[in-house]
Amino acid sequence: MKTLLDLKELRVRTLITASIGSAVISLSSLYVALRMGALPWPTVFVAILSMGILKWLKNTNINEINVAHTGMSAGALVAGGIAFTIPGIWIINKSQNINFLFVFLSALLGTVIGLIGIIAIRAYFIEKSNLPYPIGVATANTLIAGDEGGKKAKIVFSSLLFSSIVTFLRDGFSFIPQVIFVKGLTLLGIGFFISPMALGIGYIIGITYMGVWFIGSVIGNLIFPLFLTNWLSTLEKVTNFKVNLGIGLIIGGGVAIVLKDIFPKTKEIFLKSVENLKIAKIFIIVALGVVLVLEIAFLNINFITATLIAILTLITIVMAAYIDGATGIVPMEIFGIIVLLVVKFITPYVSKDYLTLFAIAAVVSVATGITGDNLQDFKTGNILKTNPNAQLISELTGGIVGSIFGTLGLFILYKAYGSFGPSSFLVAPQAFAVSQMIQGLKDPRAFFCGFILGVFLYFFHVPSMILGIGIYLPFTISSTAFIGSLIKALVIKVKKEQNSNGELVASGLLGGEGFAGTIVAIIRFIWRL
Repeated sequence: MKTLLDLKELRVRTLITASIGSAVISLSSLYVALRMGALPWPTVFVAILSMGILKWLKNTNINEINVAHTGMSAGALVAGGIAFTIPGIWIINKSQNINFLFVFLSALLGTVIGLIGIIAIRAYFIEKSNLPYPIGVATANTLIAGDEGGKKAKIVFSSLLFSSIVTFLRDGFSFIPQVIFVKGLTLLGIGFFISPMALGIGYIIGITYMGVWFIGSVIGNLIFPLFLTNWLSTLEKVTNFKVNLGIGLIIGGGVAIVLKDIFPKTKEIFLKSVENLKIAKIFIIVALGVVLVLEIAFLNINFITATLIAILTLITIVMAAYIDGATGIVPMEIFGIIVLLVVKFITPYVSKDYLTLFAIAAVVSVATGITGDNLQDFKTGNILKTNPNAQLISELTGGIVGSIFGTLGLFILYKAYGSFGPSSFLVAPQAFAVSQMIQGLKDPRAFFCGFILGVFLYFFHVPSMILGIGIYLPFTISSTAFIGSLIKALVIKVKKEQNSNGELVASGLLGGEGFAGTIVAIIRFIWRL
């Protein structure tokens, strides 16, 4: 195996490029997450950005580009973990005083635990599982096309250009509506998101996983409101039922995955993954020690509680890896909610300190984002034969930079706008959900029903986490992605040999919206400063 000293894909300039990109992307991603309640997948965008910078510097290769963009995308995911949790503190108490160190250490702890997770499970989930990893595949296709040129490049970049134009017209100039609702069902949110990215993701994922996802969306967003309103009396209570049932399904399915698929394969998943990385054993031992010390000192908790949080976070990391590999989506705040609810239940003394609970949620959200979403980058690396050691070092660099700039950006935006939450310009819906969960489940019955159902269904070979994602997410995203999977099914049935070109088109659609959406976000962020 190559050593770190002779890796052409890991140079000082590679890490500098990753750091600069991480700083910019973390700021824009923070703004988008707080304003839109979503985090556009930055992976293809930062891959193209890395390609442009490093080819301009010359004497590069596709693996160096991949390493640089791995660090860049880490910054976005750290920022997302911050945005999806910490603003909830100010939603509960607008005058609550928190400092830079509180937010930064939450993000940094999440980054380190996320890296431990990647080292522990990368080999199994990337090299042995059959999960599609749609964004990783799209990124690899984009880089290969850009590197080789020719017909493939024309297909990918024509699709990327089309998707970018649509996104600019939609988000930058409002010439195209974001959503087209079905007449008579607007109040239920039934419609279609005008999103090339969603189409591309649906195409790459395919009909099997997308079918389960869409069924969940129909159940949660159409059947529940139509048939449960009389029983639950108001649409708000139906929404609470839907959200809590979806969260329960996700958690139940995740627990079932751990019991059925992870525990029996512990040696294969964890030990063999670590054996393949020379730096892994030392890093894991040192990092876990640092995590426990920081948790005890920073969160003001005892050793047992700190160990419990670390173990629970590692378990949710496995859940995130599975669900992201299948759908390209990681509901980071949901995993934060999972851990904080368990901690609240087991350790009453912690449950009285809501700042500690928010910090726990932030740590878990960042960790699951880093592991779940960044595994897409390692899927790209697996396709391109990039050395994972180099990617890990770049990801650590980007994660640290993202922790710094994501924290700075949060305080800048709070100072600029004065508040977060449903009635503010920066609506921060995920952070609002976390604040609500810290104050208690809205519908515990639905949550526990979903949890039991999630465990039961998974043992009968139904991917209940994906079903829960469908129930939890808005219908508009799911419907457009489902159309993409139907197009793929039709292409395979009518002209199977064109499916490879279809995946290139899908990669361009996905990358174009991520590219343009990030550009729009950066412009808006700068404009608002």
